Amino acid sequence: MTTKTGKSNDFLPLIVDVAIPLGSYYVFKDGFGMSTFASLALSAVVPALRTGWSVVRDRKANVLAALILVVTVVSLALSFVSGDPRLLLAKDSGVSSTIGIGILVSVALGRPMMTEGLKPFLIKDEARQAAWDRLMDGTAAASADFRRKERVFSVVWGVALLVECIVRIVGAYTVPVDTMVWLGTVIMLGAIGVGIVVGGAFGAGPMERMLAAEAEAGATAEDAEEPGAPGSAVAA
Repeated sequence: MTTKTGKSNDFLPLIVDVAIPLGSYYVFKDGFGMSTFASLALSAVVPALRTGWSVVRDRKANVLAALILVVTVVSLALSFVSGDPRLLLAKDSGVSSTIGIGILVSVALGRPMMTEGLKPFLIKDEARQAAWDRLMDGTAAASADFRRKERVFSVVWGVALLVECIVRIVGAYTVPVDTMVWLGTVIMLGAIGVGIVVGGAFGAGPMERMLAAEAEAGATAEDAEEPGAPGSAVAA
């Protein structure tokens, strides 16, 4: 049985890859009043470490962390653009919008980017790893539905971040600047919340149930094949 602590740890990859980089930027800038440049630079630390660690450990980059790092570096270069406060507020949304577009493009290419953050949440043991492999390579009965839910999960996150971008741009030019400074952070946190809740309901949740069912079916098949088991060739 999964403990409450285990459940919270399951969300760690998503928190590290998405929530911390996005959230820290707005906290540094809107919460602590730091400059755009300083806020971007500090928020780049986690994705930089995450990307470096994934290269050292797995010899390949964590795509989502790498994208966030690239977007942040580009934003650093653009941070010297006009000092118009409303333009700066609108430009802030470029980080989440670029990530959102990247996620949607990855779905169109057949490699949903959010899967890297989702996989550790779903896989808890070797049986589920084997079930995941069968569902992903098409050998399991539920493979098509599983891959469809995988795409849905990434689409939800991509759309949530794009909507957050649009709302922030509209707010930047219609809401008083002083209000938008803190409201922007609320909108960003709301987008992350939507990604977690809606993505879990329509993507991660169904995927977890299918994964559990496939793992159980795999275990049953292995038991039936063991020598001496009822119905096995040896027993017969």
